[in-house]
Amino acid sequence: MRDDNGRRSSNGDRLTRAFTAPARVMGRLVGLSGDADAHPVPPQAGERRDAIVDCAIYLDGIRQPAAGDYREALVLARRQRGAFVWLGLHAPDELQMAGIADAFGLHELAVEDVISAGQRPKLEQFGEVHFLALRAARYVEHKELTEHSEVVETGQIMLFIGPDFVISVRHGEACRLKPVREHLEARPELLKQGPWAVAYGVLDHVVDLYVEAADGISQDVDLIEESVFARDSSGRMQRIYQLKRELVEFKRAVLPLQRPLQLLIGDTPEVTKELRKYFRDVQDHLARVVDQVSSFDDLLISIMQARLAQVTVDQNNDMRKVAAWASIAAVITAIAGIYGMNFDFMPETSWKYGYPMALSVMLAASYAVYRMLRRSGWL
Repeated sequence: MRDDNGRRSSNGDRLTRAFTAPARVMGRLVGLSGDADAHPVPPQAGERRDAIVDCAIYLDGIRQPAAGDYREALVLARRQRGAFVWLGLHAPDELQMAGIADAFGLHELAVEDVISAGQRPKLEQFGEVHFLALRAARYVEHKELTEHSEVVETGQIMLFIGPDFVISVRHGEACRLKPVREHLEARPELLKQGPWAVAYGVLDHVVDLYVEAADGISQDVDLIEESVFARDSSGRMQRIYQLKRELVEFKRAVLPLQRPLQLLIGDTPEVTKELRKYFRDVQDHLARVVDQVSSFDDLLISIMQARLAQVTVDQNNDMRKVAAWASIAAVITAIAGIYGMNFDFMPETSWKYGYPMALSVMLAASYAVYRMLRRSGWL
């Protein structure tokens, strides 16, 4: 607590010192559960420790020493104004989330969404707790785009945002949140604004990955376009279709996020005016990616149609060449057919030079037809 002159009261001094005390002593300093000899609450039986990536208390934007169990951390944070808990989870199971939901008072429907993952980006409110789901996406580097290349890797990130806590849940490896935590901890003036500052940091990082992925996809689209319209075109439809499929996966992450961001900017009173400026910056970056995705979609459809037209033209050219050579063979066949009728009164059959003359006529006629087809572009 602070007095009218902005100085921390003696009670606040004791609570601040409690944050810096060892975990086993901290419970006695703040009097957990009203008992001076109370010990930290142990995890429930069967809980998985590996799902908890990090658990920290932040006071006025500054990370405090470890408080042990997340239940204890929540109790400590609620005893000090300006403090909140950030609990980071990676792919928790049902048992893990049951204990966390009980400690933080999470709604069962939101908990079900966290366990199943695969949610569409959305923002929902359950009492004082907001539930934000978004899909992460990152560009996968590859030497050459093939019909089996993975261009975009996606994952799921979900946030529970309460008055004095934020719980981040990550599924997949598309977006690690450690850089977000480090970035926010280096900016205590931003983190001081509470759990919604964490929401901003996560959204900003996710959208930055969108921007990087869009730039990478842009390079792939350019390479495919060059290969399709090159003189010796070798663009394969399988590669175009694979990139199209990866772009659809990317769109499923990017486009639905526009609605939750709009709600955060305009219809969420818990977000401060200062933080709205940051969310608007994220929205601007997202709008750029949305425009790029739309242009990629249109361009890939045009490239696919152009490639199909090229295939049709190539098939027509092949058929013309076959027909042209068949025409040349028809001239020879016609002359040979006449001399194969074996009539008795054919003066050429008894002429000494009839055979070489027939061959000469065949060659001359074939060459004349070849030259005519060559000038017309059939050969």
